[in-house]
Amino acid sequence: MISDTGVSVTPQLTFDECPEDLLVICVPGGTMGTLRAMQDKETLDFLRVRGQKARWVTSVCTGSLVLAAAGLLEGYQATSHWVVRDLLSEFGAHPVNQRVVVDRNRITGAGVTAGLDCGLEIVARLRGNTYAEGVQLLSEYDPQPTLNAGTPEKSSPDTVRMMRAMFDGFVENVKQVAAGAAPAE
Repeated sequence: MISDTGVSVTPQLTFDECPEDLLVICVPGGTMGTLRAMQDKETLDFLRVRGQKARWVTSVCTGSLVLAAAGLLEGYQATSHWVVRDLLSEFGAHPVNQRVVVDRNRITGAGVTAGLDCGLEIVARLRGNTYAEGVQLLSEYDPQPTLNAGTPEKSSPDTVRMMRAMFDGFVENVKQVAAGAAPAE
């Protein structure tokens, strides 16, 4: 299977072959793949069923939109990529402007690099802080960006406008999906 960014993914199981009880279910983000997943009945049904039993229901980036479309974030605080974060409310979630949001057994990470922070949060909850710190150390994850433009609040207005314009079509498509989304069962 080829992702919308050209990355090749080789699934090991079908939805039917996937175990009923999962420790963690994680939905990644994207653009066109996210929109397709938000409208795919089989995907949403799978997430609803497995998400009800999973110990942790998680997402990174726009993957939270898929969880929301499946009804798994209704009444939960959650985050997503800043371009679409506020649209989570159209699915009954409560958007929060943070890199990682934990609300009961839901853990959502904001944009792409927040996935590392989200992953460390999951590891800490599964194995404890010392083990998570070991994973962080092993990965040498010590962000020190040369620029300070990682959020709309830190970026110049011109940069934010440019990036919003790049995703205008995606945002409108998400709004259309939200408007036509069936309520969660």
